[in-house]
Amino acid sequence: VQLQASGGGLVQAGDSLRLSCAASGRTFSDYSMSWFRQAPGKEREFVVGITRSGGRTYYGDSVEGRFTASRDNTKNTLYLQMNSLKPEDTAVYYCAARYRANTDYDYWGQGTRVTVSS
Repeated sequence: VQLQASGGGLVQAGDSLRLSCAASGRTFSDYSMSWFRQAPGKEREFVVGITRSGGRTYYGDSVEGRFTASRDNTKNTLYLQMNSLKPEDTAVYYCAARYRANTDYDYWGQGTRVTVSS
């Protein structure tokens, strides 16, 4: 699976932004998907995971209630709607695909940068 993340940019605190991750090469619906992020000087952080069907999502503590993940398997695309953005959400955001649960992720996108100014 090739993953192409997009939608990042520079926004102000309190703004919203939607990221997309377009998949190609394999059957998108065979993979559970996740978003991760990595802020400057920090370790990569799990943001949200979504099941193959999109019927279930699970969020990291720092974003729950503000971020929403979804997917459109007909468009082979994963989304991350980010609301009430905070400066601490500034990071490079990566999408990742996994074929089997509880294993390492098989594929990673190149990342899209989100900068939130105060």
